[in-house]
Amino acid sequence: MPVVLRNVEVRKLVWKAPAYHSVMQILHNPLYAGAYAFGRRAQRTLIIDGRARKANGLRKPRDDWSVLLRDNHEGYITWREYEENQKLLTENAHMKRNCDRKSARGGRALLTGLMRCGRCGRMMRVFYGSAKGNAHRYQCRGDDARVGLGLCIGIGGVRVDRAVATQILEAVSDRAVEAAIFASDQVERSARDVIAAIERDLEGARYEASLAGRRYELVDPAKRHVARELEARWNDALERVSVLERKIEELSALSAARPAIDRGRLLQLAHDLPTVWNAPSTDTRTKQRLIHILVQEIICDLDDTTNEAVLLIHWTGGRHTEVRVARVKTGRYPSDMAPPAVEALRKLGGHWPDRELAVSLNRMLCKTGDGEGWTAVRVRDMRERLGIPEYDPTKAGSPVISLMKAAEKLGICIGSAKSLVQKGILPATQILPGSPWMVPIEALTSEAVLIGVQGVVGRRPKIYEDYQYDKVVRLPGL
Repeated sequence: MPVVLRNVEVRKLVWKAPAYHSVMQILHNPLYAGAYAFGRRAQRTLIIDGRARKANGLRKPRDDWSVLLRDNHEGYITWREYEENQKLLTENAHMKRNCDRKSARGGRALLTGLMRCGRCGRMMRVFYGSAKGNAHRYQCRGDDARVGLGLCIGIGGVRVDRAVATQILEAVSDRAVEAAIFASDQVERSARDVIAAIERDLEGARYEASLAGRRYELVDPAKRHVARELEARWNDALERVSVLERKIEELSALSAARPAIDRGRLLQLAHDLPTVWNAPSTDTRTKQRLIHILVQEIICDLDDTTNEAVLLIHWTGGRHTEVRVARVKTGRYPSDMAPPAVEALRKLGGHWPDRELAVSLNRMLCKTGDGEGWTAVRVRDMRERLGIPEYDPTKAGSPVISLMKAAEKLGICIGSAKSLVQKGILPATQILPGSPWMVPIEALTSEAVLIGVQGVVGRRPKIYEDYQYDKVVRLPGL
């Protein structure tokens, strides 16, 4: 690609291998689409410490450009393609701080790039935090610039995806497609009625214009004031005829630009969507693209009174649907049982790393002195002030692991492992309610534990593998 090397007095054109920033400059430049633009960047002056600081190269919105001449010269692409490219580039910029919806990038999450936080307005991110990789979570990180502010809101993604998938199937069902076709027919009939009414007005305006012309031709030229008045009326009548003709042309062009609706094909597509969705050959990226066609974005908020997630689906056609998804109620730590943070840290310090101590303190609803949540850095600072030694696995007595790691080694879920602990089969201790369970590694190979694990595996259904959450939620109705 051609690159201009600029010096103080000399400018030289050289050819280099394509670079990312060079390609992006071409795609963002209106010259590529046959338009001339001037004044796309501005200068801003800020007062810092009593002195003026100038910042150059700030991008201005398109409406604030000094000059924008479309179709100024022959471009490589049309202006419509240029605008579509700009929208696509904006949606692909996941790492930039903008509030536009993002493109689908694969993964198990169905609503990647569509979930927006209902409290701060930022796009929610997807986190795959499960050890087995089957679950995901939508979270809003809030203002990343303010370190330690904490998460804004978060919700598990499996139930949300299933609820939205149900709404999608209902939106493209046979009844919904027939209702959309009926509404489109009504809009077309209304447009034809409006055009017919304007044509009747045009017929009357043409008659008034011809009548005004005949009156002007019959007037005596010596009567200049009368002739001037009749000429003005004639001009007004001709102007009204021209306005009505332009309006009819605009409405006719708008009606002709509407896509032709094939009722049979639409119904067939609605009938085939569940089959295509659940086909093994359909990958997750294709499903996400289907969702992006139907859904513009989804506003997510949490209702603490009913313990539900409130989803406001903004469809592409401009309609809105509110969906409520029940949140999981189990595992809530009672607020009246929250111990003091210092006391909990004295008891748990030295048994677990700082990161797991921060997770435990947040689970037990412990807060810092200023009311913030715990992080590994804050736990380390507090532990050093209290004189609590750092966790050292080599100095510990008998090696222990957490209950989650024990469940992974035994090949069962965390709920089954906790059930074995409650029955006394799997030995485990817990220093404080809400803190991690400590399971001795040597107990995993005991005969009682192996028999208990065999009982858990024996109770699994024969189609156990079909119950596992794989890739993305399946659409119901097939």
